[in-house]
Amino acid sequence: MENYAINNDGFVAHAQQIASPNFDARPNAEISLIVIHNISLPPSQYGGNGIIELFTNQLDPDEHPYYAGIYTHQVSAHFLIRRDGALIQFVSCLNRAWHAGKSNWQSRERCNDFSVGIELEGSDFEAFEDIQYQTLNKLVDCLNNSYPIQAIVGHSDIAPDRKTDPGPFFDWQKLTLHHH
Repeated sequence: MENYAINNDGFVAHAQQIASPNFDARPNAEISLIVIHNISLPPSQYGGNGIIELFTNQLDPDEHPYYAGIYTHQVSAHFLIRRDGALIQFVSCLNRAWHAGKSNWQSRERCNDFSVGIELEGSDFEAFEDIQYQTLNKLVDCLNNSYPIQAIVGHSDIAPDRKTDPGPFFDWQKLTLHHH
């Protein structure tokens, strides 16, 4: 199994690149945190273009009732791992993606400043695919080798009053690096 590598521009060579406009410059902060999320659009439906459309500000509010409430949100993550294990990168690791929102990790606010966000295509209600863990582990190894990662957490760990993802079906034991 081939290892992933991050280029000097903060992009993983193996990832499909789809540029999101929803990022800005990192405030002079080392990347020390990996945040794991889950996402599905429409909710609990997989394989469509909803996530890509959301992260590229192209979601059609008329396509699904759920979209009407979120289509104006400017959000992104660095990475998305699809159900089939495919890896998509939306934002360079060197930039700040808008994934965590109001958040706190070990008394540090604004986790977006110092984290990389990884979305798994999935939900709080169903197990993730083994191939998703395989891709995730290769990506985490790559990030760990490139940046001073101190912890790997769920979105719910840094925004417990707002978020439940990656949810009860995310198996932390399947991560080869256990920083949780």
